[in-house]
Amino acid sequence: MIKHSASAPTRREFVLLAFLFISLLWISRANFSVRESRPSSLLEEEFIEEHDVSQDDVPSTEAERWRTRVSSKRIPTTRIVSHVPGWTIFDNLYLLNGTVFIVSDEPKQVPDRKTIISTAVKIDNGDVAVASRLPTDRELRVISTDDARELFGTSPALIDGATWIVNDPPQFITHYYHWSAELFFGFWRTYSSLDPFIPANGSSSLPAPRRVWFAHADADHWRDYALMNQWVLRSAFPSLSAEYSADWQDRAEMGRPVMLDRVIFSDRAAAMNGAEFLRTGRIASEAFDLPGSVHWWNTIRSEVIKFSGLDGQIGAGTTHNPVITYISRQEWGRRMLIPEDHEKLVGELYNLRDKYGYEVNVVSMDKLSRVEQFQLAARTTIMMGVHGNGLTSLVWMKPSPRATVIEFFYPGGFAHDYEYTTRALGMVHYGVWGDKTFTHPDTPPAAYPEGFQGNSIPVNGEVVARLCLERFGLSNTADD
Repeated sequence: MIKHSASAPTRREFVLLAFLFISLLWISRANFSVRESRPSSLLEEEFIEEHDVSQDDVPSTEAERWRTRVSSKRIPTTRIVSHVPGWTIFDNLYLLNGTVFIVSDEPKQVPDRKTIISTAVKIDNGDVAVASRLPTDRELRVISTDDARELFGTSPALIDGATWIVNDPPQFITHYYHWSAELFFGFWRTYSSLDPFIPANGSSSLPAPRRVWFAHADADHWRDYALMNQWVLRSAFPSLSAEYSADWQDRAEMGRPVMLDRVIFSDRAAAMNGAEFLRTGRIASEAFDLPGSVHWWNTIRSEVIKFSGLDGQIGAGTTHNPVITYISRQEWGRRMLIPEDHEKLVGELYNLRDKYGYEVNVVSMDKLSRVEQFQLAARTTIMMGVHGNGLTSLVWMKPSPRATVIEFFYPGGFAHDYEYTTRALGMVHYGVWGDKTFTHPDTPPAAYPEGFQGNSIPVNGEVVARLCLERFGLSNTADD
């Protein structure tokens, strides 16, 4: 039997053990802080410049950096990251007593405040109503850094991350179209301008907004009757928190200043001062003057569709069997087709199904669950119907060379709502007056003749079926 006797460690082994011990000690003491990569972060260089500190004094963690952003020497100035009428992105925006403050030593560089904010009163027509919406110092003030230090002191409450402030009355918010295809639409088009390279799958480097503040709407007056608004918001941003008019008032009555890290500030009345709104009548159109990816909306669409239970990239492209969805209003009681024309249209669509194998759906959206509505829209290639709220579902269609919206109007009538939204997403829109069709750039001016809201809207089913075939004639075109 061989006996193994213990021997003293060699010098080489001792050196290796000592090196290992020192290395472990160094690693355990090292600071591995993870910083969120986002445009709104205050870089070390900016911190040094604003606070006149040495490199040794730069905070080593995100929390320390955040706590020390306001110093006794200087109040951080407000940066206007981007702006078009009604849609503004700020860094370091201040609130006190319910008033918004922009801190700047260059006040001439700040846009006209009527294009940023309004009094948020109900929007009516007429000169008196327009004048009542114009902001005063009660709504927004521009002050110097010296005035800010005197007014705010050195201890404003610091709120990090991105905040969406909705400065609108509930007048339009509670409508599915005005929420999803205007307000939320414009919000994301504005915010996504900071990531102009969003790819087709919708992935983005932008951090999700952390909160939305409804400055003038309570918790019961941002939801729509069909419960679609909350689905869209909660599915797109599941971690988002919300505050309402009572919370806004709470913060105002506290009498303490607040500095928000990054703010996307939206105001319908302010957007109405823009040239694009005057041309289209759509407040979201102003945001399209900002840079952006052609795939900007895919970020939202993908999340909403995934939340409904489908793959976020689903959609009838040019190589898939087309899906035709006719959204009927025949049981709605307002804005309905002539009954005989409705029946003829349904027959023509079913002929397309039987002859070419297309999937055809004739639905009343109010009879479908929310999940069914989102899933059907996501798979639809051609969506059609009389002008109305049901067509809002077009925003969940997948843009492709064949993706089309066909909207029926009373002859002589036209509204930009769904036409503009369709084109903003890169799809094709056709209007139909009986047996006449039209599309951009040959669209008529907006008009609401007698009969526009009535129940005797004519449509030629054969013309609509032929238009579908023409659109599907692109079937050999490659998917975009």
